[in-house]
Amino acid sequence: MVLAATRRPGSSRGSEALTTTAALSVRDLRKSYGATVAVDGITFDVARGESFGLLGPNGAGKSTTINLLVGALAPDSGEVRVDGGDPASAATRLSIGVAPQSLALYEELTGDENLALFGRLYGLGGAKLAERVDWALAFAGLADRRRDRVKAYSGGMKRRLNMACALVHDPPVLLFDEPTVGVDPQSRNHIFDSIESLQSQGRTILYTTHYMEEAERLCDRVAIVDHGKVLAIGTVESLLAGHGGTSVVEVEFEDAPPRRIETARPPEAVAELARSGAKFTAIRVERPTLESVFLKLTGRRLRD
Repeated sequence: MVLAATRRPGSSRGSEALTTTAALSVRDLRKSYGATVAVDGITFDVARGESFGLLGPNGAGKSTTINLLVGALAPDSGEVRVDGGDPASAATRLSIGVAPQSLALYEELTGDENLALFGRLYGLGGAKLAERVDWALAFAGLADRRRDRVKAYSGGMKRRLNMACALVHDPPVLLFDEPTVGVDPQSRNHIFDSIESLQSQGRTILYTTHYMEEAERLCDRVAIVDHGKVLAIGTVESLLAGHGGTSVVEVEFEDAPPRRIETARPPEAVAELARSGAKFTAIRVERPTLESVFLKLTGRRLRD
């Protein structure tokens, strides 16, 4: 399972102290495997109630970062605090829910048996455990399949149960690592709706993805990561403004060659064309996207 994040701006550099008031605070985190540097000085804060995205291609260091944040891996250097505590401590881990990219499920057990197992690991029992298992099954849309073994579930159902297991103990900090990998469109939309429901409850969410549209829809702020480094942090709007470049208006005319106009104000450019009396047959506007931001920062496309 995974954990973590927040909702208001705030990032710092490695020389600064950890922010104890943030739900998640990371300073100069580093991890190598032999000669391979997986995480190279990552620093950020996530406010309480924020949805914070780590956006980058496969192999960028996102999953390694999550494993470091929850104490599953020991960093070579750097510091982490979750809710002001050390994620290696049992008390701090109770406040964390983790849905890893590699499914953490027991396929020979049923859906409710998986949830009950994870609930007991977090100290739940009796009526409270039964209540939380029922809630988690409803949250995942699996109440009618609760007594089926997980090996009979579809890929999307397994992903939804994986998320529910992260939530069964009702933690305030959640980390979702690529939760839509390999799922069908119906399950993907269910996952989006579920995360937005959690946001409305004020949960702190750290969300890793290599899909731009997911970060745009779900995250208050985004950190673009590649090769184990944070390249930029901000709201989607601030990243587009700072790194996305200008919009492009492509115009096809009835009796003139097509034109390509680069502009920061596409509506005004189109209005000016209309006032000029030019007869055009088609107008297309290409606005900056997170993929164009990533391309500018790294020189390669997001899904490479």
